[in-house]
Amino acid sequence: MKNTVITFRQAKEKGEKLTMLTAYDYSTAKLMDESGINSILVGDSLGNVILGYEDTISVTMEDMIHHGAAVSRGAENALVIIDMPFMSYQTSVYDALVNAGRLMKEGRADAVKLEGGTEVCPQIKAIVDAGIPVCAHIGLTPQSINAFGGFKVQGKNEAAAKKLLEDAKAVEQAGAFAVVVEGVPKKVATIITEQLSIPTIGIGAGNGCDGQVLVYQDMLGMFSDFTPKFVKRYADIGDIMKLAFETYIEEVKSGVFPSEQHEYAVDDSVIEKLY
Repeated sequence: MKNTVITFRQAKEKGEKLTMLTAYDYSTAKLMDESGINSILVGDSLGNVILGYEDTISVTMEDMIHHGAAVSRGAENALVIIDMPFMSYQTSVYDALVNAGRLMKEGRADAVKLEGGTEVCPQIKAIVDAGIPVCAHIGLTPQSINAFGGFKVQGKNEAAAKKLLEDAKAVEQAGAFAVVVEGVPKKVATIITEQLSIPTIGIGAGNGCDGQVLVYQDMLGMFSDFTPKFVKRYADIGDIMKLAFETYIEEVKSGVFPSEQHEYAVDDSVIEKLY
């Protein structure tokens, strides 16, 4: 069954946990979709894990559209959410609306995601009013990493925790259908979840949220430049890949591959006429 903003809200009402993973290409999205994932996030984390940037700041609209469209072609039932990249929505409500529309039309998104709380509520409301579902993102927002002074847990003191709760309620009021809560103490994230009618999707925010999201390269051990504390590694696919690559290199150099079973035959009479 196709996951939608309606099924997300119904899951919250029923107390059913929601599952989300990032993906950036057709084949990975197809595998996730066939596994039964509720949602696929085409995150601007592609800047780190796909494009090799140190952060997400350099990711462009063209990057998000390109990878978003690929994922959308592979996802039949998962709700595909595409991140709005840095400075695609902060500059004005107009820019936010135009760029959200591009992600829907060209990227074939089911919804868009943008970072921030009360300060981006006008953008959220305008996008939602245009008929585009919005997933909000509060807490540790990677596009603001320079303002934070690094990847630091948010909401650890009273004022910061109250600001997070204010942000969460504000984005819900603005029309967001869900909110990602990142890098927040479990107890704070749980209170936010209890006080919202829309689902919370946690990443480094404990199991009190309505759902969870991880970067798939992190949970499969495919990206080792930086591993956050909140990541659980479900498989060491990176090691398996490296072993396969090394074995391939060895077999090609030794002449073991390709063997007869990987080759095409031709009648000897044809060969004789070539001499």
